[in-house]
Amino acid sequence: MTDTPDFNDRSLSLGLARVSEAAAIACAPLIGRGDEKAADQAAVDAMRRQLNTLDIAGVVVIGEGERDEAPMLFIGEEVGTGNGPGVDIALDPLEGTTLTAKDMPNALAVIAMGPRGSMLHAPDVYMDKLAVGPGFKPGVVTLDMSPAARVAALAKAKGCARSDITVCVLERPRHEEMIAELRATGAAIRLITDGDVAGVMHCAEAARTGIDMYMGSGGAPEGVLAAAALKCMGGQIFGRLMFRNDDERSRAAKAGIVDLDRIYDRDAMVTGDVIFAATGVTDGSLLPGIRREPGFVTAETVLMRSKTGSVRHMRYRNPVA
Repeated sequence: MTDTPDFNDRSLSLGLARVSEAAAIACAPLIGRGDEKAADQAAVDAMRRQLNTLDIAGVVVIGEGERDEAPMLFIGEEVGTGNGPGVDIALDPLEGTTLTAKDMPNALAVIAMGPRGSMLHAPDVYMDKLAVGPGFKPGVVTLDMSPAARVAALAKAKGCARSDITVCVLERPRHEEMIAELRATGAAIRLITDGDVAGVMHCAEAARTGIDMYMGSGGAPEGVLAAAALKCMGGQIFGRLMFRNDDERSRAAKAGIVDLDRIYDRDAMVTGDVIFAATGVTDGSLLPGIRREPGFVTAETVLMRSKTGSVRHMRYRNPVA
């Protein structure tokens, strides 16, 4: 019996950057073309091909959906050559399919990788999320607080007025009451139409993005991806799974979730060291989008490692026929 290779995040990180770059570049011709499904499929196909060149025994724990709902990169799919370390992979080949189809800001190709068993196998249900950036004591804000109380607590921790706090929220009808409560505090709200992984990441760089806090419900898989990003960048995120029916509760049971009311913090969603890569598809406040010019395509990727706290921006200019 041979020993399982160790997870070497340093040697795997550049390969992971190539995976997100491939996905972003593949869907570039479809930016602004109005076809969400075609853009997503192009990103999925390219990401899968590139993943299968890596010397890993990878399992997709956060993917495009259940096996019978996704043609590729489904939850449980095995990727890589099978010759390297066993790893968990969380991915969204195109976070922001609508953003891409409409050429709106902050569409990304996103992927994270950690040792086998290090990532929460979140079912494809909603998650109530709350996130802030680094530099605050643990639990400065909690999911058990009201939205207004969170604003007050964060403003006190920052030593600023409530009106100086900006909260990022997905623009959805389900958030109307929360938005009204937040605005009543005097806080500003940055509404986004899609892309809540990017929304959470904004909190980690508040001085640059102007976002202090993220809150609201969105996809649970995206919550795990966001936790992986904050594991590298610093910051806090909390998530509680939300279930609308018995089918969704059965999905949780299938994923090994026992306590349906548990609140997961960042280190419960991602328990080990992780590497994270995101490549800009459309221009945004985190990354520039794909640039196409005669003979070349240029992509910019942020590559991060939790073990070292390193955040590396990489520009890739690739000749094309």
